[in-house]
Amino acid sequence: MECTVKWASDAKFIAETGSGHAVIMEGAGDLGGKNQAPRPMEMILLGAGGCTAYDVVLILKRGRHAIEGCEVKLTAERAEVDPKVFTKIHYHYTVTGRNLKREAVERAIKLSEEKYCSASFMLAKTAEITHDFSIVDLAATA
Repeated sequence: MECTVKWASDAKFIAETGSGHAVIMEGAGDLGGKNQAPRPMEMILLGAGGCTAYDVVLILKRGRHAIEGCEVKLTAERAEVDPKVFTKIHYHYTVTGRNLKREAVERAIKLSEEKYCSASFMLAKTAEITHDFSIVDLAATA
């Protein structure tokens, strides 16, 4: 895996991935940013959310559960002094589907947390990671 990050202007950078995708990132306003793109630390949090959401969806689909949606909201706290690492991160999953069993969703989240999500493993080196979840049952609303 590789990527290249190039300085574009002011506090703006363009990251290009080895798989051929580009993302713009920007530093904070007090460092010259103009609030036109995500901050690099926001990108790390986004990556962790994407990593665990992918795991949960894949695990539930492989288990033949009727999942139709998965959203993860991450809330983080950072250290006050440099390096301003994440110190606490809370994941709230909202999993949508038909007749999803609480135990299956809980198992998928636990497997992501304990076995599959590389991003969460790395972040857990400095941050206390917690999670909870809710299930939206589409069968109950039909």
